[in-house]
Amino acid sequence: MEVRGKIIAVQPVQTGEGKNGAWKKQDYVIEYEQTSQYPRKMMFNLWGDKIDQYNIREGQSVKVSFDIDCREYNGRWYNDIRAWKVDPDEDLPADDGFVPPIDRLPVNQPPVMTGISPSDDNTDLPF
Repeated sequence: MEVRGKIIAVQPVQTGEGKNGAWKKQDYVIEYEQTSQYPRKMMFNLWGDKIDQYNIREGQSVKVSFDIDCREYNGRWYNDIRAWKVDPDEDLPADDGFVPPIDRLPVNQPPVMTGISPSDDNTDLPF
């Protein structure tokens, strides 16, 4: 399966020791558009060397290829969305972290209304 979107969260790397040796895993949250008007979010993970290979960062637009698997633990079932390939997505704009400046009035200065003067009687306002 495949999804395209923007990375909105990068979780810390988790490490541990298993029966096959040391392991590491990292979770990511991607926001993507679907057929509905509201964006969807999905958490996926990378294991081992793929974490360093893809070097995913927040705000990056990517195309994620993944498999969905389910496993049982202590009578409960859990889904696992494991990515096997992550590519930059040139079709989506990347978030470069730039936030445009917001012009604000000083706190103790009232807003200035232009084009209206107190002597204008041509208004339809009831007050």
